[in-house]
Amino acid sequence: MKGKNIFITGGAGFIANTIISRIVNENKITVYDNFHRDTLSNSAFAHHPNIRVIKGDVLDLPHLTTSMENNDIVIHAAGIAGIDTVIKDPVKTMRVNMIGTANALEAAYVNKVKDRFIDFSTSEIFGSYAFKSAETDNTVSGSAGEARWTYAVSKLAGEHLSHAYYKKYNLPVVTVRPFNIYGPGQTGEGAIQAFIKRAIKSEDIIINGDGAQIRAWCYVDDFVDCIMLALSKKEAIGESFNIGNARAVTTILGLAETVLRVLKSNSKIIFQDALSVDVELRIPSVEKAKSLLGFKSKVDLEEGILKTKEWFLSKA
Repeated sequence: MKGKNIFITGGAGFIANTIISRIVNENKITVYDNFHRDTLSNSAFAHHPNIRVIKGDVLDLPHLTTSMENNDIVIHAAGIAGIDTVIKDPVKTMRVNMIGTANALEAAYVNKVKDRFIDFSTSEIFGSYAFKSAETDNTVSGSAGEARWTYAVSKLAGEHLSHAYYKKYNLPVVTVRPFNIYGPGQTGEGAIQAFIKRAIKSEDIIINGDGAQIRAWCYVDDFVDCIMLALSKKEAIGESFNIGNARAVTTILGLAETVLRVLKSNSKIIFQDALSVDVELRIPSVEKAKSLLGFKSKVDLEEGILKTKEWFLSKA
């Protein structure tokens, strides 16, 4: 991908910065972010001449629309995420993820974005039990009033609206559903980065609940590999894709034990009460991404843990 103008909402964030690292040398990038979480400012390309930074909020439609002018591609990565954050402010979660996505779609439509609109959804739309879930499987809204499900509902609403814009206006939408992405640059919440940070310092590792919850963990470089395919292959337009690593599967307790073993840490594992209802099982089917895009994850869990540890040590 060369010579494109690319607009990234949430462009200061963890995943967006890995995307930027792949494309910044041969494309012009506009980062649009409120900098609530910031991986960009301490990155190697924070002052790259191909990057323009606009501080803004996706809830501000006029500012978002004018900022998005003259772009070929929109990557809509802005959103509220992380179980702690969601539970603390479900109203903000719903507003940012639903209205923010509606604003990004409308701005892209007004600005006649012609190449791609990448919409970030979530694996949480499959509910508490998701075993090899395919893109066509039923989604789950969860019980009304349970704060955790506001995240899934808001992201699912964004998916429906994105594909409505594709069908009505031919906006070149692609939806991606991340399954537990981790790796260098991660900020905010996330089990692997929290476990690694504590293991490095020999601090207690905290597990909320009994640790029996099962997850499939996907290293950020693998996730971005699939994003790059979705940006380049016309077969992706109008589709949704699960993106994860169905080989890197373990319980939360197993993950903590793996981190301790791989990093040779003396940290202790401490159990605390669950923060909310939890997702007991989350493993994707990635057959659609494999068949349509040629995607296959490469980085296994232990290698990813070591790479992530090295990044955190380099920033210490």
